Amino acid sequence: MHAVSASTVTGTKVTNYQDEDLGKIEEVMLDFTSGEVAYLVLSFGGIFGTTVADKRFAVPMNAIAIVKDSDGDIEYKLDVSKDFLKNAPGFDKDHYPDYA
Repeated sequence: MHAVSASTVTGTKVTNYQDEDLGKIEEVMLDFTSGEVAYLVLSFGGIFGTTVADKRFAVPMNAIAIVKDSDGDIEYKLDVSKDFLKNAPGFDKDHYPDYA
């Protein structure tokens, strides 16, 4: 098992395999019943790099690939295009989904 703190993951940039910036991980949502990560919250498309008017997406943990770049730094990859996220329904920061 490889464990990291939620604060290490929160704020991390997410790109796709074409190195397009898809946003950043805003939250790590926990399922207290199972003790597992329920999903990651991806913030996408804010105005001028902020979270104003951004869309958020609930991303299953297993959809994010954790890879090392050529310098050995950790990168988070999501296998979707930027256009997919632009056109996909998301949720806003005040209305998180409840997948209980």
